Amino acid sequence: MVFLLISLVVLHLLSLAIFVPCAFLHICLNTWWVWTESEVSNLWHYCTYDNATEAWLCSATNENWLQSVQALMVLSVVFSSISFLLFLGQLFTMSRGRLFYITGFLCTSNSLNFAACLISTFHRKEIFDDSRVLNKGHFGYCFILAWLCVPLLLLSGVLYIHLRKKQ
Repeated sequence: MVFLLISLVVLHLLSLAIFVPCAFLHICLNTWWVWTESEVSNLWHYCTYDNATEAWLCSATNENWLQSVQALMVLSVVFSSISFLLFLGQLFTMSRGRLFYITGFLCTSNSLNFAACLISTFHRKEIFDDSRVLNKGHFGYCFILAWLCVPLLLLSGVLYIHLRKKQ
């Protein structure tokens, strides 16, 4: 049981360590959609690299689909963080023999991350199309990491639901 508890905490922390930077730091990372090395988009900005000034020039995006992806990603990170803090609170205050239902429910609600990834995948033409050919671009590593977090977060949520406090 102790091994399950430790592995569950490590799994949740690993998910958060991968997911939080990808959801909140897109402004700095600029790796949601990549056309070239000097032309990228994230969830909040479209950026081009100016060789003359050696700086990124970014403009805000205002696409409806992208705003829904932004909201879902932020909500997913908030729910995941709250579920971990709630788990720690329940671990020390909950009576023996009870299950971690609330923590598991909050953690499985991170399917919002899944919905955000699906919207980005299926509506990329509407989100990222502004006079460029999408075939010349590809998804960046933050998008791939967000997809990687989907099974990790769902697995940790299911494990929380089945976890019973023993000692």
